[in-house]
Amino acid sequence: MLELTKELQHFMDPLRELGRVLVFLGGFLVLLGALLYFGGKLPFRLGNLPGDMVHRGEHTTLYFPIVTCLALSLALSLLFWLFSHFRR
Repeated sequence: MLELTKELQHFMDPLRELGRVLVFLGGFLVLLGALLYFGGKLPFRLGNLPGDMVHRGEHTTLYFPIVTCLALSLALSLLFWLFSHFRR
């Protein structure tokens, strides 16, 4: 009987981890959806931050959102650091 419960616990650990990952992904999707939904009402616009470079030529337009990339990189690095910190 004791061996059966150990096997059941060994089987349940991956399911528990999968549940945890799905909860985090669900939370991430909710936050992303809220950002997209309320994005127009924010005091700043991603992609139009000061420091983003736009060069409009006669026939072409070159757009490089360097500050937006840095801000998103910082935010995602902080988010992943928090996930790894609380996972320990």
